[in-house]
Amino acid sequence: MRTPSKIIIRPLLTEKNLLAKEKTNTLAFEVSADAGKIEIAKAVEELFKTKVAEVRTINVMGKEKRLGRFEGKRADTKKAYVRLKKGQKPVEYFEGL
Repeated sequence: MRTPSKIIIRPLLTEKNLLAKEKTNTLAFEVSADAGKIEIAKAVEELFKTKVAEVRTINVMGKEKRLGRFEGKRADTKKAYVRLKKGQKPVEYFEGL
């Protein structure tokens, strides 16, 4: 079994995600491409000591990019939107900074 830090790669800190965190208690993460919803929920519960109500996932296909005559492609990623149960305090990403 993988560790939670291998499943959750990083939090996604955008304006839209920070507003969703305040209004609907929803967190956004970039997760491992082969992680399932149950694995993601358990990893969030273990890392942040909260209870998860719902997990939604999205596979994001990487864009093709070009620099002069050289072409390349960004990596494909997977996002997870995790809604916490009512009464759970929101997770603070920047504790202790």
